[in-house]
Amino acid sequence: MKINSRSVLGGALLATTLAFTGCGMMSTTSMWKSSNNLTAASEVPPNPSSGTGVVTTQLDKGTRVLTWTVTYSGLTGPVTAGHFHGPALPGSNAGVVVPFSGSMASPIQGSATLTEAQVVDLAAGKWYANLHTATNPGGEVRGQVTGN
Repeated sequence: MKINSRSVLGGALLATTLAFTGCGMMSTTSMWKSSNNLTAASEVPPNPSSGTGVVTTQLDKGTRVLTWTVTYSGLTGPVTAGHFHGPALPGSNAGVVVPFSGSMASPIQGSATLTEAQVVDLAAGKWYANLHTATNPGGEVRGQVTGN
């Protein structure tokens, strides 16, 4: 009897894949990460604030859970609100998609479960983080969220 090595190899690969998938050892979850600067020059329209910040995000593509940390300094006053906005490319404004809750003191941390459509927009670079103050109610510092 002649054995086809391609069939044996293919069968072994399939069996191994099924075994690992079935027992949970093979994970299809991947992480999407970003770290982006927040500046007054990125606001639409720009403002003269010397404040700066950084928004760091991590998205678990399997669970669609987004976590974030926003640090900032030098703003004209306390942060009155903060959000992710979208969908919008740099130079455009959009509505709030995920508001920040809790303390607005630096660092602002939070998490949210996104919809599939929100994941697509986020991964396409169509979200931005925005911090608002009393002096700049439309937004004092902003940063486009772009990652891997």
